[in-house]
Amino acid sequence: MKIITQLLRVLVGITFVFSGFVKLVDPLGSTYKFEEYFSKEVLNLTFLSPLALEFSVILILAELLLGVMLLVGFKSKFTTFSLLFLISLFLFLTWYSAYYNKVTDCGCFGDAITLTTWQTFYKNVVLIFMILWLVIKQKDIKPLLGNFMAKSLTVLSFVASVFILYQVLTYLPIIDFRPYAIGKNISEGMRIPDDAQKAVYKDTWIYKVNGVAKTYITQEAPWNIPGAVFVSRKTEMLKAGYQPPIHDFTMEKDGENRTEKLLQEPKLMLIVMYNIDKSTKNGLKQIKNLSDKALANGYQVFAMSASPEADFLKIKTDNQLNFDLLFCDETTLKTMIRANPGVIMLNKGTITEKWSWRSAKKIEF
Repeated sequence: MKIITQLLRVLVGITFVFSGFVKLVDPLGSTYKFEEYFSKEVLNLTFLSPLALEFSVILILAELLLGVMLLVGFKSKFTTFSLLFLISLFLFLTWYSAYYNKVTDCGCFGDAITLTTWQTFYKNVVLIFMILWLVIKQKDIKPLLGNFMAKSLTVLSFVASVFILYQVLTYLPIIDFRPYAIGKNISEGMRIPDDAQKAVYKDTWIYKVNGVAKTYITQEAPWNIPGAVFVSRKTEMLKAGYQPPIHDFTMEKDGENRTEKLLQEPKLMLIVMYNIDKSTKNGLKQIKNLSDKALANGYQVFAMSASPEADFLKIKTDNQLNFDLLFCDETTLKTMIRANPGVIMLNKGTITEKWSWRSAKKIEF
């Protein structure tokens, strides 16, 4: 029985450390997930949206530190009961997401591993049984290297985590799991293979026959029934088709899609501002100097935002910016770079560099 306890201790500990770490290197990803959960369409807790970053930081530290504490055997009673509380919360949220199809990717492993909502729910079901075992057998969870070392490793993990959080929130994620990482080609990321799995749909038809509404499937061809009158049709997706890693990327100007053309440019700089109202004012000043240098060195420079053009024209005038705006979906822009504003350099669609506006002064051409 003790062997089972130690095995589960390692499995649960590693799972929580890994889950916390992949969020730790990209905390804004978790922040956006909290905003999605707090939205009116999901949990309708919009008053908590301004605290999404704080919730993200607390969750990341809790997952990572509880995983470390379980592995080193520090405060086993507190650790196991805290893990039980966390996994119970996760279990409810993932069930809610799966059952009501609200949040299609809960982000439990950040962008490193993507699971469907039901896969995530079943994963949490397994974890809750494992943690319940550890709660019952908590007396068998002893410090591996003594209490002092267990405490020291926990404190060291906390300090290191806070330092990493500061760095990635100030600049950019230290590990980029997204399809817009440096070295990735956007055109290739949007490509759908010829042999890709197609989505499978089922149509249900309602026709009135002799004044009575009846339900039919497509194979029954109810439109061929004499006197049948069409009422409605319902389409249900039975199986999702292949979705490329990049699927909502556009570069639109005045209703014209310039994506294909601009992704052929060898020297292209994109100033990403997913929401202009939320863009850092000091960042715009830094971007002005950077864009001037880029233009002088032969780069094409564009802003990319989901905000109305009127908002951009105002900051363009106020900051004397010398580039135009391209429209793109806000979620896509948040995925591209975790800075507002942020800078992305491309060479024929391949991302060569990414910077937060805070690094603008250091950029040389």
